[in-house]
This record gives sequence, structure tokens and C-alpha cells, in this order.
Amino acid sequence: MMYGWIGLGNMAQAIIKGMLAAENYDAKTILAYNRSQEKVTRFEKEYGIVGCHSVEELLDADVIVLGVQPQQLEAVYAQIAGQLKPHQIVVSMAAGKTIAQLQQGLNHQLICRVMPNINAIVGASTTGFASAPELTNDMKQAVRAMFEAVGSVIEIPEEQFDVFSAIAGASPAFTYLYIDSLARAAVMEGMDKGTALQIAASAVLGSAEMVLQSNEHPWALVDQVCSPGGTTIQGVTSLQNNHFASTIYEAVQAVIARDRVLK
Repeated sequence: MMYGWIGLGNMAQAIIKGMLAAENYDAKTILAYNRSQEKVTRFEKEYGIVGCHSVEELLDADVIVLGVQPQQLEAVYAQIAGQLKPHQIVVSMAAGKTIAQLQQGLNHQLICRVMPNINAIVGASTTGFASAPELTNDMKQAVRAMFEAVGSVIEIPEEQFDVFSAIAGASPAFTYLYIDSLARAAVMEGMDKGTALQIAASAVLGSAEMVLQSNEHPWALVDQVCSPGGTTIQGVTSLQNNHFASTIYEAVQAVIARDRVLK
């Protein structure tokens, strides 16, 4: 198969790099276009992919990925609408734009939406995936495989994409903030920041693995850490008293509200 990328931002770079590292893809099957030809040339040199000087040069690709911002989609529509072949799959990473909107804008039916997160840069993305009913299982798997090269892929109903954008797309920023706060608290107690960050990040990583692998409810795991009359329960109680959970709820709701404005 041939894969065409329109837009070469950080996320596109991470996924292309992941695809090539997975060794299931030949660099010469990846075509790429960006408004900045300097970036296209850099990608050609760095990854060995095929750089394109216009969108039209990659329109023979079997899978075309729209790696552009939502506000740039209208310009893309003008360039490729009416030129797509019936078998081609179009994958959009644009936040807030529905499959129906993309089908209408492109005058094309085979549409997927994906939302990777920033952790794709280190091969640990959690990517949301939804597709039009016209796609076959083989078509869906071809798209899934691209994004599995940089982490896990979870198929969700499209109507839940705004929720996904909050708990997987935006939440890495919340988690980074939490890790930094843990480390700063340790610095206040005399530990150097580098060591504190390493400890905090490692503890968060291990806790996430525990949730995924133990089949225990997170609250059951909280209880396992909290000894009666011990130190951890004091910290948990402090977080509860200071509205830790409700603050997270409000942050998620704020992301969802903004996502809905973009539609």
C-alpha cells in the first residue's frame, strides 16, 4: 500500500518515524507534502520518504492522512475534493471535525477519524479511532496498524470522541503537571529536581501499569496502599478535602466544552 501525508507537524513526524521503526513499511511507500518545502526536504533526508511538491503528487496513495489543523481543512477540501478514487481511505487527525463533515467536504465516503496523543513521540500514544460504516475490516486494520506503530489504538463510537479528546488527548498535560507537582513537593523537602522527576515519573508509569494489568478497581488499589493510621491515608484524605477529584472532573469538562465549540 501507499501512504500519503498532507501536513508534516510533530504528530505526523512521530507516526512516520514509528511506522518506519516497526519495519512493516518501506520508506518509498510513504509520500509527504507540506506547505513548507523546507520541511518536506528535511523529511526526505531524515527518513528516506518520498517528498511531494504538491498535494496532487500524492493523490494515488491508498491511504491519505490529513495531518492539518481543523481551520486548514477547507483549503484541503478545495485541493482534493472530487479527485479521490472510490477505494482510497482518508484519515483525519483534525480535532472536532466529524466523519459526516469530512465526507461532505471531500465528497468521499471512506473516512476515518483518529486522535493520537503527544506520547506518540516516544511510541506510547493512546489513539482513538472511528470509521465510516463503508470501510471494510481490512481497511480499518490497515489504518489501525499505522497508529499501533506508536502505541495502543482504541476503537470508540464517534459520538464519544470529545470525551476521548479529554481523557486521552488532553490528559497527558494534566499528568505532566501532576508529575511536576510531585517533584516540586520533593524539592521543597530538599531533594534535587532531576532525581525527584525521575522518581515521580517512574511511580506514575508503574501505577498506570498496575491499573492495566491487575484487573483491580483503582479505588481497591488505593486501599491497598493505605495502611490503617498510616502516612498514605493522610495524603489521600488531604487530596479529597482539597477537591482533587472534582478538580479533575472540571478540567475534563472544560476540554469537552472547547472541543464542542470547534465543531
